Amino acid sequence: MSVTECPTDLEPEHESPAPAGRRRRLGPIGVWPTLLTLGNLVSGFAAIHYAAKPIGPDLAFGPWGWSSLTVAASLVLLGTVLDAFDGAVARLTNSVTELGGQLDSFADIVTFGVAPAFIMLNLLSQYLGTGETIVSPDAGNTLGKFCWAIAAIYVCCAALRLARFNVETASGRLGDHMNFRGLPTPGAAGAVVGLVILHEHLEHIRQGSEHSILSAVAAGIVLLVPVITLISAIMMVSAVPYSHMANRYLRGSRSFGYLVRVVAVLSLAVWWLQETLAIVFVLYVLSGPWRMFFRKDDSASGVEVE
Repeated sequence: MSVTECPTDLEPEHESPAPAGRRRRLGPIGVWPTLLTLGNLVSGFAAIHYAAKPIGPDLAFGPWGWSSLTVAASLVLLGTVLDAFDGAVARLTNSVTELGGQLDSFADIVTFGVAPAFIMLNLLSQYLGTGETIVSPDAGNTLGKFCWAIAAIYVCCAALRLARFNVETASGRLGDHMNFRGLPTPGAAGAVVGLVILHEHLEHIRQGSEHSILSAVAAGIVLLVPVITLISAIMMVSAVPYSHMANRYLRGSRSFGYLVRVVAVLSLAVWWLQETLAIVFVLYVLSGPWRMFFRKDDSASGVEVE
């Protein structure tokens, strides 16, 4: 969530007060931040639409022969970009509102909660052989039921994460924070869809040739996806501090060597985009358990803004 909740100057409506209290009148609404938030919501909805499509080696939708899962996962990543910009635009235009914060949470639960879980189930359906397009809780396959339960847990934890954020930041605190309390939902979604994109990329390379190594790696990714999904779900509702990547590593003055390392990572992303995305997001998710078990004295600082 990028928009920080902040109470606005709301005026009571005197004409028809509610029995339990006076109804608050809706204040001014920022146009550009709201459009970006709605774009995030539409991205999540479109991701679910493409994830529900039949999948197979002969089905391609994107301009580069993308599969439906690649399109769906890419739309979730687009949602993360829009989610990052809506809060920044709201602060730059001085249009941070309580409505914007609530709307942002509703969009996030679709794009970073429901969509990644649905995409994960579609990926697993390729390998479980349940005879269904999407794994369901009444599938005869025990592993399929277990994976569906993981997806349901992930959605619930994402909702709890966003609800906790709304309650804890109801005062509309602002600040140049360096940590989140718990894994932010865009980071969790990025890890899930990043692995899906990498899997689809390897499958695309493997088509038309016999690459046993690529087949083994792709199968390993399928086994890793539900594990990362479950870890992400647990970390979202935890109190483990997660670094704010932009504020901690990109803001302020840095040394020349630090700039060289950033350029090196960006260069890797240019040549091996799918691999870099998956590795960066997964390492970000695992940084929470690393802190929890090996750096217990490391406490969160700053204000949480998702």
